[in-house]
This record gives sequence, structure tokens and C-alpha cells, in this order.
Amino acid sequence: MTTAIAPELSVSEWLNAAAPLTLAALRGRPVLLHAFQMLCPGCVSHGTPQTQRAHDMFKNTDLQVIGLHTVFEHHEAMKPVSLKAFVHENKLTFPIGVDTPGEDTPIPVTMASYGMRGTPTMILIRRNGTVYHHGFGQQDDMAVGAMIASVLTET
Repeated sequence: MTTAIAPELSVSEWLNAAAPLTLAALRGRPVLLHAFQMLCPGCVSHGTPQTQRAHDMFKNTDLQVIGLHTVFEHHEAMKPVSLKAFVHENKLTFPIGVDTPGEDTPIPVTMASYGMRGTPTMILIRRNGTVYHHGFGQQDDMAVGAMIASVLTET
């Protein structure tokens, strides 16, 4: 847990969103941010399905679930057109942003600003905009549910 304000998202394109989302505009609501790559085995088998379940489970709360497709390898295979097919085939309904490619580096902008080690990465942001949890790799469903419940009850 930290008291640092979560860095703003840098997104080049949105899927499943009527308008671009910003953390600044979402201040006052907790945010579950799931960073993934569609060719990441752990993302496909666990992280993305878990995020969809969280989106479905907490849809009647003010939790905002956001996916972040953050490509740091196999760039040519994971273009937005491929991501759109992936989202459709996997029936993902939460908003998904495409992390802005880095300049002169394979690491995308948001991935770098959060210091992510890879994918999947789950970041849970409190209502006040601070990072509550920053987890790399598979996250236990029970732990994720407990953390979400905790941030939902914070005032």
C-alpha cells in the first residue's frame, strides 16, 4: 500500500468505452486496472477472466474496472485489430485501453510510469487516487475480492 497518486493512463485507443477514461475523471471511485497482453498465457488463462468476473461481480457498485493492453513484446502480432478480435472472442465487456507505445523503447508509456514488471499486473486504486495494491502475476481470487471490498468501503 502506498500514498502516491496513481499515474494517469496514457491510452492511444479505447474499446468497450463510449468515451476515453481518465483516472482524474474517476477520482472518487475505486479503480481496478488490469494490464495484460493477449499473447500472455497467464493473462489469457487467469488474469483477463478474473477481471471480467470482477467487472460482473461488482457492476452494481461504483468500482470502475479497466483493462490495459500493454504490449512490450511481439508488437507486430498484437495490433489493435487483433485485440478487437481477442476482446470479441473472449466476451470481454469492461473498458480496455491500448497503452501508448513508448518512444525509442519497447515498453509502453503507462507500463513504464507504473513500473510494471510484466503481465498480468493488477493495480487497485483507492477513491482518493492512491495505489492500494500493485501485484504482478497471478492474483488469488479471494484476495482480489477482499481487496476490492476493502477499497469499496473506504470513505
